[in-house]
Amino acid sequence: MKIIADTNIFLAVALEEPEKERIIALTSGHELVAPEILPYEAGNALNALVKRAVLANDEVAPVWEVIMKIPVQLTAVDIGSALRIATAHEMYAYDAYFLECAMRMRSSLLTLDRKMEAVAGKIGIRTLELKL
Repeated sequence: MKIIADTNIFLAVALEEPEKERIIALTSGHELVAPEILPYEAGNALNALVKRAVLANDEVAPVWEVIMKIPVQLTAVDIGSALRIATAHEMYAYDAYFLECAMRMRSSLLTLDRKMEAVAGKIGIRTLELKL
């Protein structure tokens, strides 16, 4: 099964967040897919963590390396379709890219973003439950 994984999923695993083990259990044996913007969005998130003093400068490279080792198929996005989702649901286009992929690929979504999860439910995308 293909699972569309949000950027926060990769960050949670690389940063050893509490959800890490559940994420690994849910995705084991499945193919992860994400929009081709994933590396850029992950890089931006890591930079933001440094700016907020959550990560030190010397911690970024090791976390980046972990993210880049996670097998994921990067896929193009129909930006027009994603923009329709974003504007209809008052969300960022970057979040809508993941929803567009899930819709187009008829795949489940894995995210820690509650708004994205709620919108996914409204537009008929199945989400994987991270809560135990």
